[in-house]
Amino acid sequence: MALLRRHARRLSQSFELPLRALHAESPRVRRRYGVCYADGTIKIRLRSVRNGELLRESSMVDTLCHELAHLRHFDHGTRFERLYRRILEYARRHGIYRPGHPSRWERLAPEVAVVIAVRELPAAPAAAAAPVQLELF
Repeated sequence: MALLRRHARRLSQSFELPLRALHAESPRVRRRYGVCYADGTIKIRLRSVRNGELLRESSMVDTLCHELAHLRHFDHGTRFERLYRRILEYARRHGIYRPGHPSRWERLAPEVAVVIAVRELPAAPAAAAAPVQLELF
């Protein structure tokens, strides 16, 4: 949360957005990734609903940018969309939003390498497409 708060502070100041507070969303909330309130409070989900693992940093930053845009536009109209994209692009240019990169906390976790080999099965009858079998080593 400390890292997300630093990002939120920087982005909100850069776009003159009235951010009051950033909190982790309750784990009981299962339908949304983030929410923005009229008083300037934003809540963001930190963990996956499916398995409880931390979400990717890029996913949280994307949600943060989306909710920050709502501090100015409380809808999903054209002006909201333009601002959201501007905030996200700014975050990308300044190394805050890095889609495809492992999270800082993911890099700290022990890595387990799984090698997956794919081999095609013998040709299937013409009516069905040839299946592919995955083998884990």
